[in-house]
Amino acid sequence: MKGKTGIEWTDETNNPVIVCERVSAGCDNCYAFALHDMRHAIYLKNNGLWRPDGPAMPKQYAKPFTEVQFFPERLERVLKDKTPKKIFLNSMSDLFHKSIPDEYILWCFDIMRQAHWHTFQVLTKRVGRLRRLTPLIPWSANICIGVSIENDPLTARANVLRPIPFATHMLSCEPLLGPLPSLDLTGIDWVITGGESGPNARPCEVEWVRDLRDRCVEAGVAFFFKQWGGRTPKVGGRELDGRQWNHFPVLSQSRARDAMQYDSHTHSIIRVE
Repeated sequence: MKGKTGIEWTDETNNPVIVCERVSAGCDNCYAFALHDMRHAIYLKNNGLWRPDGPAMPKQYAKPFTEVQFFPERLERVLKDKTPKKIFLNSMSDLFHKSIPDEYILWCFDIMRQAHWHTFQVLTKRVGRLRRLTPLIPWSANICIGVSIENDPLTARANVLRPIPFATHMLSCEPLLGPLPSLDLTGIDWVITGGESGPNARPCEVEWVRDLRDRCVEAGVAFFFKQWGGRTPKVGGRELDGRQWNHFPVLSQSRARDAMQYDSHTHSIIRVE
């Protein structure tokens, strides 16, 4: 599904697979889970219609959020759209979920590689699987690969990004649930952070965001502050110390310094001596 979005750091979303379940504290108030299962209940109640006499609902709501569903045609559409865009892949799920076959994940990355005029943004909390598949994925310079880190005990998730060649390395520290004193920004290109939103939103302290901003500025890492959060995403505004922080990474050729190449025959990354 190509989706218009209110997410400030992307142009549109694309969800070629739907499935997810809780991994860590950042998932506790997940908007995607709540939204999907609310619509799933409507789907069942109205036999697939938005209301008893209304239009049909998308078929993705026929199943609950924890059951995997594949929509490859959604991702294939990006090959026909020649206008360059930033595309957040799987905004409603995690591409590295255990229910998604390796072959499907690799296929998604190959489509992204082919659509080189777009910039794809991919986030995961499942760093173990990302680490295992890293040598097999056809990495390319138009991919921003990132991990989600919501509190300090999870900062080690960033370590999985450093060996990945070519791609831009990003961190999503949203919802920010605490300070991140242990976070190592070595090899990181972009940090996005923000407070939680929704009826059960947990507070985000100014000191946590300011410290992360200062460390990014010092390290030369692009910093994007999305929101303070609250009952609604916009209620607290987006300013930190009197201004908005909307920095994006420069998609340079810096990853080429790793002297890595993708071998299309073995589907592996090899180092060139």
